[in-house]
Amino acid sequence: MPRDSLILVNTGHGKGKSSAAFGVMGRGWARGWTVGVVQFVKSGKWKTGERKLADHLGIEWHTLGDGFTWESTDLDETAAKGRHAWEVAREKLASGDFDLLILDEVTYAMKYGWVPVEDVVEGLKARSPRTNVVLTGRDAPDAIIEIADTVTEMRKVKHAYERGITARKGIEY
Repeated sequence: MPRDSLILVNTGHGKGKSSAAFGVMGRGWARGWTVGVVQFVKSGKWKTGERKLADHLGIEWHTLGDGFTWESTDLDETAAKGRHAWEVAREKLASGDFDLLILDEVTYAMKYGWVPVEDVVEGLKARSPRTNVVLTGRDAPDAIIEIADTVTEMRKVKHAYERGITARKGIEY
């Protein structure tokens, strides 16, 4: 059945994948859309600007990760949280309640084997016809790229971190 909604993927090793998705979040909200975000990696201890904005706008937001995998003290728990995030995302995709869902850093859940790529493909195909989706993260699997309508690869040319400049409020978070 033809649908009006789109699947967008922001991938690659450059900065800006999530930032671009949150730009779409703001644009959708400004058009009166019902918007939701499911974060797969970041934990609630990160006080991000985009989360503060979403709270102010009344955008539904789920931060379900426990931080970056290299910071994890229990990889089994990290994987379980990634699987739980996918179950939340799958339910929201199918619910018909959203015009836009952002699945932030979902590619890592697939890359690390927490969620089979086929499950994500099936969930995206089974989404409500009205629900547009933006997926972010490095190394988007070929099967996701194949079903996406728009794929953008962010390529790092250089990054301040390489010069010892750490993440800054308002820029990275």
